[in-house]
Amino acid sequence: MPFERRDKKEVERINRLQQERFDRLVYMFEPPLPKGVPERLAQIVASANILKGETILDVGTGTGILIPLIQSYLPGHIVACDLSNRMLKQLNENYSDVKTIRSDVRDLTLPDASVDVVFINACFPNIADKPGTFENLSRMMKPAGRIIISHPLGKQFVNVLKKGAPYPLDDFPDKHDAVGFFTSFGFHIQTFVDEPELYILKAVKKTDLP
Repeated sequence: MPFERRDKKEVERINRLQQERFDRLVYMFEPPLPKGVPERLAQIVASANILKGETILDVGTGTGILIPLIQSYLPGHIVACDLSNRMLKQLNENYSDVKTIRSDVRDLTLPDASVDVVFINACFPNIADKPGTFENLSRMMKPAGRIIISHPLGKQFVNVLKKGAPYPLDDFPDKHDAVGFFTSFGFHIQTFVDEPELYILKAVKKTDLP
């Protein structure tokens, strides 16, 4: 497995450092965005093929950069989670109709088989316990539910983030590692885009049907 399972104490330490860091940097995540990024974010959201009335979970939502794009597809519910109180406060000011939860996605307690689409945009490297996270996501997701793991500046951008981060950051997986990892949690890879300025991995939860 390409990602290690960290114990509770280490996860809590990493999450605390991330919360403190992103509380300080909240101002950096508001528009205007760099040239080309809005168009690539639209491409990322479109890749989920959201249907009217579906339930969407936006992991590491920040100040809600994906929210208006998601809303344009008329979902039934949007749940946004993040570790940063200040990020979620800003999101609530921007989009008061979105339910926000301050939590590690590993610890979310949404009902079984209640989520249609999960976005993990520009935050996959930050997830401290990926095996625990995707076990929980698999529980919460409906059969044929879609996970979109993405970055609008490409997977190599994580190398820039590593230079100043006081906590470990994992790389985005290549296709071979992604297949092995997600298969173990009941997903198959439907789409894989790895371009210099765009990364999209779409994993679909397998159904019980042959």
